[in-house]
Amino acid sequence: MSNSKITSIITLWLPVFLWCAVIYYFSAIPNLKSDLPSRWDLIFRKIAHMTEFGILTVFLFRSYLKCSGFTKKRSIVFAIIFALSYAFTDEYHQLFVFGREGSLVDIFIDSLGIFFAAFLIYRKVKK
Repeated sequence: MSNSKITSIITLWLPVFLWCAVIYYFSAIPNLKSDLPSRWDLIFRKIAHMTEFGILTVFLFRSYLKCSGFTKKRSIVFAIIFALSYAFTDEYHQLFVFGREGSLVDIFIDSLGIFFAAFLIYRKVKK
């Protein structure tokens, strides 16, 4: 394997692994509540869930497309599968964090971000 291929793999997959680490880090924090009123705090935290998993989906798509030789469609599918799997493991991880709880609702909210990102990717690559 050439140095340029190795460099390409690292520069494409490193953001995926770092972003997964960021998600894991925030999941390990017992209390992420802000000083906002509870309704706004809830809204912003759910938007953050969608955003963080949407970003993960974009990073995954880019990595699969450029490193695996997958088609655009297959890269989108694999990005969705990996991101959804990570959403499940993220909520499972939260079951073991004091002050946190795993939630199927949060997995659903994460999946909204995943599918919205996949939709945007699909629209962009379709052109």
